[in-house]
Amino acid sequence: MPRATNNAAARQKRNKVMKQARGYVAGRGSQFRMAREQVERAGVHEYIGRKQRKRDFRRLWIVRINAACRLQGMSYSNFINGLKKANIDIDRKQLADLAVRDMAGFAKLAETARAAL
Repeated sequence: MPRATNNAAARQKRNKVMKQARGYVAGRGSQFRMAREQVERAGVHEYIGRKQRKRDFRRLWIVRINAACRLQGMSYSNFINGLKKANIDIDRKQLADLAVRDMAGFAKLAETARAAL
Protein backbone atom coordinates (compact mmCIF):
# COMPACT_ATOMS: atom_id res chain seq x y z
CA MET A 1 0.00 0.00 0.00
CA PRO A 2 1.47 3.38 -0.95
CA ARG A 3 2.25 5.97 1.68
CA ALA A 4 -0.62 8.43 2.14
CA THR A 5 0.25 12.09 2.43
CA ASN A 6 -2.01 15.03 3.03
CA ASN A 7 -0.36 17.03 0.30
CA ALA A 8 -3.22 19.44 -0.35
CA ALA A 9 -3.48 20.56 3.29
CA ALA A 10 0.29 20.83 3.65
CA ARG A 11 0.51 22.99 0.51
CA GLN A 12 -2.30 25.24 1.76
CA LYS A 13 -0.54 25.63 5.09
CA ARG A 14 2.71 26.62 3.38
CA ASN A 15 0.93 28.99 1.00
CA LYS A 16 -0.80 30.67 3.94
CA VAL A 17 2.54 31.35 5.62
CA MET A 18 4.13 32.52 2.37
CA LYS A 19 1.23 34.90 1.77
CA GLN A 20 1.72 36.39 5.23
CA ALA A 21 5.46 36.76 4.52
CA ARG A 22 4.93 38.60 1.26
CA GLY A 23 7.10 41.71 1.16
CA TYR A 24 9.74 40.45 3.58
CA VAL A 25 13.34 40.90 2.44
CA ALA A 26 15.43 38.09 0.88
CA GLY A 27 14.85 34.55 2.14
CA ARG A 28 12.40 35.70 4.76
CA GLY A 29 9.86 36.24 2.02
CA SER A 30 10.78 33.40 -0.31
CA GLN A 31 12.00 30.41 1.73
CA PHE A 32 9.37 28.61 3.75
CA ARG A 33 11.48 27.82 6.81
CA MET A 34 12.74 31.36 7.22
CA ALA A 35 9.36 32.81 6.36
CA ARG A 36 7.65 30.69 9.01
CA GLU A 37 10.07 31.87 11.69
CA GLN A 38 9.65 35.48 10.64
CA VAL A 39 5.84 35.27 10.56
CA GLU A 40 5.82 33.75 14.07
CA ARG A 41 8.11 36.51 15.34
CA ALA A 42 5.98 39.15 13.63
CA GLY A 43 2.93 37.71 15.36
CA VAL A 44 4.60 38.08 18.75
CA HIS A 45 5.48 41.71 18.03
CA GLU A 46 1.96 42.31 16.74
CA TYR A 47 0.51 41.04 20.03
CA ILE A 48 2.90 43.14 22.10
CA GLY A 49 2.15 46.19 19.95
CA ARG A 50 -1.56 45.93 20.63
CA LYS A 51 -0.86 46.14 24.36
CA GLN A 52 1.63 49.00 23.97
CA ARG A 53 -0.84 50.97 21.87
CA LYS A 54 -3.29 51.06 24.77
CA ARG A 55 -0.53 52.29 27.11
CA ASP A 56 0.61 54.94 24.64
CA PHE A 57 -2.88 56.36 24.21
CA ARG A 58 -3.43 56.51 27.98
CA ARG A 59 -0.13 58.38 28.36
CA LEU A 60 -1.17 60.83 25.62
CA TRP A 61 -4.54 61.47 27.28
CA ILE A 62 -2.87 62.10 30.64
CA VAL A 63 -0.42 64.57 29.07
CA ARG A 64 -3.29 66.47 27.43
CA ILE A 65 -5.35 66.56 30.62
CA ASN A 66 -2.31 67.69 32.62
CA ALA A 67 -1.62 70.54 30.18
CA ALA A 68 -5.23 71.73 30.40
CA CYS A 69 -5.17 71.44 34.20
CA ARG A 70 -2.05 73.60 34.39
CA LEU A 71 -3.88 76.28 32.39
CA GLN A 72 -6.62 76.14 35.03
CA GLY A 73 -4.05 76.49 37.82
CA MET A 74 -4.14 72.98 39.25
CA SER A 75 -2.19 69.76 38.95
CA TYR A 76 -3.36 66.62 37.20
CA SER A 77 -3.44 64.59 40.41
CA ASN A 78 -5.51 67.21 42.25
CA PHE A 79 -7.88 67.40 39.29
CA ILE A 80 -8.46 63.64 39.14
CA ASN A 81 -8.79 63.46 42.93
CA GLY A 82 -11.33 66.29 42.88
CA LEU A 83 -13.36 64.58 40.17
CA LYS A 84 -13.44 61.35 42.18
CA LYS A 85 -14.55 63.19 45.33
CA ALA A 86 -17.25 64.98 43.33
CA ASN A 87 -18.45 61.57 42.01
CA ILE A 88 -17.83 62.57 38.39
CA ASP A 89 -17.04 59.45 36.37
CA ILE A 90 -15.50 60.50 33.07
CA ASP A 91 -12.73 58.42 31.56
CA ARG A 92 -9.44 59.95 30.54
CA LYS A 93 -10.18 59.62 26.85
CA GLN A 94 -13.25 61.84 27.18
CA LEU A 95 -11.43 64.27 29.48
CA ALA A 96 -8.61 64.62 26.96
CA ASP A 97 -11.12 65.26 24.19
CA LEU A 98 -12.78 67.96 26.31
CA ALA A 99 -9.39 69.49 27.07
CA VAL A 100 -8.56 69.78 23.37
CA ARG A 101 -11.95 70.68 21.88
CA ASP A 102 -13.94 72.42 24.63
CA MET A 103 -11.84 74.43 27.06
CA ALA A 104 -14.90 76.13 28.56
CA GLY A 105 -16.42 72.78 29.47
CA PHE A 106 -13.11 71.60 30.86
CA ALA A 107 -12.84 74.78 32.94
CA LYS A 108 -16.23 74.02 34.50
CA LEU A 109 -15.04 70.52 35.37
CA ALA A 110 -11.87 71.98 36.88
CA GLU A 111 -13.94 74.34 39.06
CA THR A 112 -16.10 71.43 40.20
CA ALA A 113 -13.00 69.39 41.02
CA ARG A 114 -11.43 72.33 42.88
CA ALA A 115 -14.60 72.81 44.94
CA ALA A 116 -14.68 69.11 45.88
CA LEU A 117 -11.15 69.17 47.31
